[in-house]
Amino acid sequence: MRRIFLLASLTLLVAGCGSSESGELIGVQNRKQFEDMQPYGMVEVPQGSFMMGSADEDPYSSNTFQPKTVQINSFWMDETEITNNEYRQFVYWVRDSIAYKLLGEIFPEKYLIEVDQYGEEYGTPLINWKAKIDWTLANSEERDALDPIFIPTEERFYNKRQVDTKKLNYEYFWIDYQAAAKKDHSGAELSQEYRGSAFAGRPNGLRNRNQLIKKEVINIYPDTLCWMHDYAYSYNDNYTRSYFSHPTYDDYPVVGVTYKQAKAFSMWRTFMMNNYLEGQDYARMEDFRLPTEAEWEYAAKGGSEGVPYPWGGPYVSNAKGCFIANYKPTRGNYDKDGGIETIVVGHYAPNDFGLYDMAGNVAEWCEDTFNESAYNVAHDLNQTMRYEATDQDSPQMKRKVIRGGSWKDQKHFIRTSTRAYEYQDSGKSYVGFRCVQSYLGRVRGDNPKTSSNVYKH
Repeated sequence: MRRIFLLASLTLLVAGCGSSESGELIGVQNRKQFEDMQPYGMVEVPQGSFMMGSADEDPYSSNTFQPKTVQINSFWMDETEITNNEYRQFVYWVRDSIAYKLLGEIFPEKYLIEVDQYGEEYGTPLINWKAKIDWTLANSEERDALDPIFIPTEERFYNKRQVDTKKLNYEYFWIDYQAAAKKDHSGAELSQEYRGSAFAGRPNGLRNRNQLIKKEVINIYPDTLCWMHDYAYSYNDNYTRSYFSHPTYDDYPVVGVTYKQAKAFSMWRTFMMNNYLEGQDYARMEDFRLPTEAEWEYAAKGGSEGVPYPWGGPYVSNAKGCFIANYKPTRGNYDKDGGIETIVVGHYAPNDFGLYDMAGNVAEWCEDTFNESAYNVAHDLNQTMRYEATDQDSPQMKRKVIRGGSWKDQKHFIRTSTRAYEYQDSGKSYVGFRCVQSYLGRVRGDNPKTSSNVYKH
């Protein structure tokens, strides 16, 4: 009797959980919308394969590239390098977030949000971004609350209040997918990185999620004195005094930014975009990030094979004898091409993908760790040699690829295939960056909705 009762209960359970629709396999309905939109300031780089490292010379016998065919998925890329004013938006956001927290300690009812729209209490109050900060500091109580963010009185120049850039630290989190993918099916000893950790020796190498979520805290203010570091006797250079602060240079590429700061900017940009989309009930976008060097070279070539420069080549001037990139054209004569140091982005014509300044002006950070043998050992599908070096790693592991050459480089170094590197903690007057975003899908406009793949209610 009991067995019959259980069978009947199971039958009722299965029947009760059935779809109220037609019984067809229709997938989960009413999912968040996804807008296949073009991110502002970015251009599409469609998928394709190309000969990486081709059409290049090796006059210095560096042996850092051996041509190979590489496949690249579609992605979006900033049409220019990130400018001073775009990076300043990041700096101001970090400054304001610190200010809101200081003000929230004194005026929580104005600058913090204690509960969400459903009345549920948060563990940590949220910033009320709708409340505007009065940076004129007319209110004495608010002025006192914000005092810790400014340079101490005894260090001020003409007693002028200035934000202490040492306080502009950005905190963010990222998931270590490489660590998450590591498994130990054989029972062999895990790598030194995981030996003795909470998840070592667990079945199939399974890991606690908190071991895979990494926290970073980084000062994000660019090194404005990088001009003095990078060439002798630059103490009287107006770029040193005004490059990042003066509106004249708003549309010039940001420099003095380390690899880690560029990565932090990408994380913040992702947060800003997805925070907005979630508020509109849209699905999130892919993360903004730095390009791999394979993506960078593919984009620089503009869809053409075997071209030494983004505009084709083999010359660095047009038919009228005008130079078509900002680099060092002759010994000691930097302004022969129209620019002495950096110049406004997008000054020269774009390549066939619509990308500006892929040669010269400033070199650009890539995700890859620099490895002389990368072309021989990396996979030919979306090739990359990415490694997140820590402070404990050797200097060799902290070398990050830079591409494109700069205002101070000769023409060999602005070629599409030339490889170089800088250390990830260094900010240079000749290195900037641009972001990419992986395209969700195959190519733009793919997967159209048809009567056969969209359920009709």
